[in-house]
Amino acid sequence: MWFANFFIAGSMTMVMPFLSLYIESFGNFSDDYVKTWSGWVFGITFVTAFIFSPIWGRFGDKFGRKPILIIAAFGLGTSVFLMGAVDSVLQLFILRFVMGVFTGFIPISQALVATQTPKNISGRVQGTLQTGTVTGTLMGPLLGGLLADSIGFAQAFQFTSITIFLAGIFVLVGVKEYRLSDGEDDTKEYSRKEVLQHIVQKPFLIMVIVISMFIQIAHFAVQPILALYVGELNGPENIALISGIAFSITGLGNLLMTRRWGRIADRVGYDKILISLLIMAAIVYLPGAFVNEVWQLVIVRFLLGVTLGGIIPVRMAYIRNSAPISIQGEIMGYSTSLRFLGNVIGPVLGGVVAGYFSISGVFIMTSGLLLLCGIALFVTKWKETHASQSVSSESKEAKHSTL
Repeated sequence: MWFANFFIAGSMTMVMPFLSLYIESFGNFSDDYVKTWSGWVFGITFVTAFIFSPIWGRFGDKFGRKPILIIAAFGLGTSVFLMGAVDSVLQLFILRFVMGVFTGFIPISQALVATQTPKNISGRVQGTLQTGTVTGTLMGPLLGGLLADSIGFAQAFQFTSITIFLAGIFVLVGVKEYRLSDGEDDTKEYSRKEVLQHIVQKPFLIMVIVISMFIQIAHFAVQPILALYVGELNGPENIALISGIAFSITGLGNLLMTRRWGRIADRVGYDKILISLLIMAAIVYLPGAFVNEVWQLVIVRFLLGVTLGGIIPVRMAYIRNSAPISIQGEIMGYSTSLRFLGNVIGPVLGGVVAGYFSISGVFIMTSGLLLLCGIALFVTKWKETHASQSVSSESKEAKHSTL
């Protein structure tokens, strides 16, 4: 699954560097037309993924996650392959729409691994799996740019589809699915209403799912304007290279720490580490608004990767420990769905804030958003613990009165 996620994450990011250039190649379009359609073509995949993630999660719970992973891989591979044969923006837009239906490969793989992992090491295992995704994400844009320059845009899409098909073959021949028993009735089937009731009865779980969206909003708000910020700090010289370094350094920090955060959370507690990581991310994000040199921005981005690196595996491990195995896929699907929604909202919100205020304002906004998320989780946990202690005290008093 590590190698499958590596190929999928790398393939999904391979086409990002030249997506707008590919649109330009379809005709003699204005800059505004290309920018507008680049945004639509990029964003529509996340909109479809937002709709379908819980559906795939539920199917995985019911029929097994391995078949869903194979369907997702071959659906993705076919969509990307056909993108190399289009000759209009509308055709590319439709294929990116269809691609969104199958975009849940990585979250479904996390659910599959979670249901085969003992609870006490789920953070470490999810962190290890996450390193495959991060490594692929780091290498994908570089390889995609090299392919586009050497063999052309259309052929780069078709080459990318081969790596996606390889991920599907890895799952088909190399993964055996089974389920651990947590002691409860793991074979019980839950209706969608019962799954939602289970979520509603756990306030901290609700917050973990909802905060998934706000974390993505905070992370993606800066992405579209990062190159502009680098230009303000450094000028036009080597702007593409320096922007690439500033963009990728976050992934490096993520890669170095994601497994370590998972291991620490196994020992200390997933709720405590989630709250700590959100507050630390807010603290390290804020200085980005006040830097005056590129190297300072690079340090901020690296520290952001260090703090954000543990949030995905720790969040998945928390769900693994707070929900029956038979509904974990659907619950993770809701979390993933909101993450995709955050991917759509983040760039739009970042652009609006940068336009009305400044790029520095985006860093301040995202820092405040992450801090509010950390505080919200802390307050929810405190209330949950206080309520649990009250119930325990009442039951002890009732037992004492009976005696």
